[in-house]
Amino acid sequence: MSAREPIPALAGDTPPPPAWDAVGRTRLGFLGRWRNPIGIIGAGIVVFNVLAAFLGPVVWRVDPDAQARDRLLAPSWESPLGTDELGRDVLARIIHGAQVSLQVGAIAVGIALVVGTLLGLLAGYYKGLVDATLMRLVDLMFALPGIVLAIVIAGLLGPSRRNAMIAIGVVITPAFARVVRGAVLEVMGFPYIESTRALGASGLRVMGRHLLPNIVAPLTVLVTVYLGTAILSEAALSFLGLGTQPPEASWGGMLNTARSYIDAAWWLSIFPGAAIMVVVLGFNFLGDGLRDILDPRLGPTIGEAPAAKKQPPPE
Repeated sequence: MSAREPIPALAGDTPPPPAWDAVGRTRLGFLGRWRNPIGIIGAGIVVFNVLAAFLGPVVWRVDPDAQARDRLLAPSWESPLGTDELGRDVLARIIHGAQVSLQVGAIAVGIALVVGTLLGLLAGYYKGLVDATLMRLVDLMFALPGIVLAIVIAGLLGPSRRNAMIAIGVVITPAFARVVRGAVLEVMGFPYIESTRALGASGLRVMGRHLLPNIVAPLTVLVTVYLGTAILSEAALSFLGLGTQPPEASWGGMLNTARSYIDAAWWLSIFPGAAIMVVVLGFNFLGDGLRDILDPRLGPTIGEAPAAKKQPPPE
């Protein structure tokens, strides 16, 4: 046998599997987990809502507050969703209501994210008296129905969109605090956290460099789900007259006005209600899909992944 001839394979030997680089493994893991059609539908609904809010006024150039048409016109080519009791275009007002809903949802969830994350970090890191005090405060807020607490806060601050955002943010803050605390307690049990603290790292450094990056996944899912909750709460407060004030358009305010015309003009209640339902469902579906991607415990099952080929015993 010459030196250049390859050594023949022994009986039972199999060629080694192809090597996967880091990018290939990441892409395969992402595609393997993004198999939830509900999440894809939710993402499409959310993207459509965002595009409608930002590009809708460019495509449909009608002033939502202009009383330029006849009252209570049924849907037609001139006005696809009809007009309201003052002759205002319903489609233009729904587009403006989408802008209001996204603004309120983003700011309210932002308030809850900042305050709830801070409370959860402090409670989970320091434990003891700090944890007991903060969690009893959270339990007190959980004891009250969310919508009732939002009505009380918005009523005390005064009816306006800004106060509605503050009230909604305060109401959903306990959920963020509770989830962050649980995630921090789990990460605090990892050995590298003990090593970092043993090396003399300060509490601020541990929380900023090691705890926060490891709780991004549950926070992302929570933000997505509570965006829908914030939009629904804003509609409820506007329906009760504690949110966005007329004549500015909001979905909840449109439903409040439609109560008096539900028999004569069905479109005044159907279209704003459908907008609220679809957008809230979209955010909930998107949160479900993100949970499947970001939760490491929801990986592909044995039947979904190619099993390793069983090697025959050596002869």
